[in-house]
Amino acid sequence: MAFASQIRIPATYMRGGTSKGVFFRLQDLPEAAQRPGPARDELLMRVIGSPDPYGKQIDGMGGATSSTSKAVILSKSTRPGHDVDYLFGQVAIDKAFIDWSGNCGNLSAAVGPFAISNGLVDPAKVPRDGLCTVRIWQANIGKTIVAHVPMTQGAVQETGDFELDGVTFPAAEVALEFMDPADEGDDGGAMFPTGNLVDDLEVPGVGSFKATLINAGIPTIFLNAHDIGYTGTELQGAINGDKAALARFETIRAWGAVRMGLIKDVAEAATRQHTPKIAFVAPPQDYVASSGKAVRAADVDLLVRALSMGQLHHAMMGTAAVAIGTAAAVPGTLVHLAAGGGERHAVRFGHPSGTLRVGAEARQEGRQWTVTKALMSRSARVLMEGWVRVPG
Repeated sequence: MAFASQIRIPATYMRGGTSKGVFFRLQDLPEAAQRPGPARDELLMRVIGSPDPYGKQIDGMGGATSSTSKAVILSKSTRPGHDVDYLFGQVAIDKAFIDWSGNCGNLSAAVGPFAISNGLVDPAKVPRDGLCTVRIWQANIGKTIVAHVPMTQGAVQETGDFELDGVTFPAAEVALEFMDPADEGDDGGAMFPTGNLVDDLEVPGVGSFKATLINAGIPTIFLNAHDIGYTGTELQGAINGDKAALARFETIRAWGAVRMGLIKDVAEAATRQHTPKIAFVAPPQDYVASSGKAVRAADVDLLVRALSMGQLHHAMMGTAAVAIGTAAAVPGTLVHLAAGGGERHAVRFGHPSGTLRVGAEARQEGRQWTVTKALMSRSARVLMEGWVRVPG
C-alpha cells in the first residue's frame, strides 16, 4: 500500500512574550491553505499535533498547553498605513478545532521581528541601528498594533537584559502599542457591551456574581476572587487539577459570553474557546510565584489570575493584560476597585509567574468611556527556523 510522502513548508518557531508558536508567511503555505477553510485548519492542526486524545501533541510542534499550541500567518499588508497583516490561530489540543476569534498579545511581540527578518517590511523603513517601527494589522479583530523592534547592524536584536516574569532568560525589549483596543460599536458603548461597568451575572446552577464585562484587547469577564472562593494568590496547581472548578469556570464563561452578545446560546461556547477570557481579581497580598520568587503586596497594585482554553494561565495572556490595563483606567470596574481606586494610567499586577506592568489611556465622553491605546513591553526570539514537515 502506497502512502503519500511528507511535504515541507518554510516556517519559524518563535517565542513571543510568554507564548510560543509556529510562524508562516502566507505565500509559503500550500495553495489550498492560503485561503481560510478546512484545508488551512487541517494543515495547521497537523503541524501542531492536534487533535491529540492523549493531550501531549507528541506528533507535532505544540507543547500541550494553551501557551504553546498556536499558529501565526503573516503577509505584506494590503491595508493603507500598515506593514504586515497578522492572523492568529489558537489550536485546540484534544479537539479538531482552531479558534480564529481573537488575538494573541504575547505572540504580537514576535510579529514585528519576523516581518522584518522575512522581507515583509519595506527595507527603506528599516534602520541599521535603533528602533524599527512596524505597523501591524491584526486581522482577527481588525485592530492596529504598533511594535517598536530594536535593530543592531541591520538585523533584529533579540538578546538583551529585559526581564519578563514567566520567561526564564532575559532578551531584547519589544514595546507594543495596542491602538483603540476596545471594540467600539455605533453607539460607542461596546467596550462595555451591557452598558454597565459592573453587572450581576446570573449563572444557572452556579450562582450570581458581580462581573465587569469588557471588550478591550480581548473580550474578558472579570470576577472578584473572594466571590468564587479564591484569594487571587493561586498558582496553576490549585486550579488546573480541580475538574469541578474548571467546569464551573467554563459554565460562568459561557453565560458571560451570552451576556456579552458574543454567542446566542451557552452551547456555542464549545466552538469559541479562545474568547472570551475569564479572570478574577483581588487586592494586593504577599505570595510566592511559581518560580519561587517572592512577590510583595507593596510591589503590585492588584492580583489577577486568568484562564485560557480551560486552564489557569501560567502567567498572563498579553491581550488579557490589555483588558486589565483598560479596566483599571476606568473608575468603578472591578479591576479598578481591586487596585484601590483613584486615577490610573498604568497598573502593575501580580500573576502566577510574577508581575507585569501595563498602561492605558482612557477618557470619558459623556457617559461612555473610550481607550485610545494600551501599552506594554514583551520580548521575542527565534527558537528554530527552516521547514516543518507534515504528511501529504
